[in-house]
Amino acid sequence: MSDLASAAVEQVYREHRTRMLAALVRALGDFELAEDALQEACSQALRKWPRAQVPDDPFAWLLTVARNHALDRLRHVRMARAKLPAPPPDAVTMTEKQLVSLGDERLSLIFTCCHPALNEEARVALTLQAVAGFTAAQIARTFLVAEPALAQRLVRAKRKIRDAGITFEVPADHLLPERLQGVLAVIYLIFTRGYTASDASLRLEALRLGKLVAALMPDEPEAHGLVALMLLHNSRSAARLSSDGEVVLLADQDRTLWDLEEISEGMTLLDRALRFGSPGPYVLHAVIAALHVQDPVDWPRVVALYAELLSVAPTPVIELNHAVAVAMVDGPLAGLSLIDGITGLSEYHLLHSTRADLLRRLGRRDEAVAAYRLAHDLAVSPADRRFLAGRLRSVEVT
Repeated sequence: MSDLASAAVEQVYREHRTRMLAALVRALGDFELAEDALQEACSQALRKWPRAQVPDDPFAWLLTVARNHALDRLRHVRMARAKLPAPPPDAVTMTEKQLVSLGDERLSLIFTCCHPALNEEARVALTLQAVAGFTAAQIARTFLVAEPALAQRLVRAKRKIRDAGITFEVPADHLLPERLQGVLAVIYLIFTRGYTASDASLRLEALRLGKLVAALMPDEPEAHGLVALMLLHNSRSAARLSSDGEVVLLADQDRTLWDLEEISEGMTLLDRALRFGSPGPYVLHAVIAALHVQDPVDWPRVVALYAELLSVAPTPVIELNHAVAVAMVDGPLAGLSLIDGITGLSEYHLLHSTRADLLRRLGRRDEAVAAYRLAHDLAVSPADRRFLAGRLRSVEVT
């Protein structure tokens, strides 16, 4: 195997894997068949290219060979047409030029991976594997799932798409707003997981996916709002933990560690999203994140924005964030009153740590100690647990 051929295969696979997979899934209607065919095409390239010149268009070569391999399998598997959706009428006679002219199908692939017929866990896993190129082992490690279980989850998701005849396309206009929210939710979930676990690869992948959706759907303000939100959060990632791995609260962070280029990019995208008017949840979240970049923070404006969020997309977590902002404006007692009315977050450590801090500020030491202990016991991240243990000690000795 020549180094030149191997490098060529690796490069085209790395740069165009998602496009090739998307085109194959669209033509074949079967994720597993498309993946197997693409792997076979790469194997053939590694065998054949060292003995001949690397093709002028290796992308088209791999796509054509993969297509031919898949169609050959369909012809030779008994009862294939009863088990698999038939390829489009023109699939068998499709030329290399026609294959390449299929265009950028990555957006359709993302919408397929995030189809509402799949549960949330399956959507995230399938998006990371099919669109981002993560292996099952990588995804399993990231989400603390046994690899065999994760692999089965992926298999079931792909077969459900095939067997249910889920169409490989961007949804019609009347379905697009709801379906787009599902796509953005998966991307933000990937980012949030990377942010809380200090996993830069996940954060960067979520940003890449978000930017892809925003670029392919330039008239969707929520897509721009989500990317702006992720950029503004990510800009502070280097300051979130101290050199010894301890949590540093926003007010105590070293702003010289913030990424000013990401902040600028986020602000630009946010400005673009706001020009559409009638901001949605991700745009509102991004505006709040932008206010937190300022010094001092305009807390009354933050309170108003969280109130607006509660009117368009109410969740217990937004209620909690609203209560924190109210406490900054009207004092800890006002914030505590709101927190004590929140339901559905009894297992959420941040609710109890926030409540503990407000109780500490009110001088209610024994209640604060109990709340900090509960928050510590519920926290999962080692950094969070160390931070809460330190807060608990500081309250106990006062």
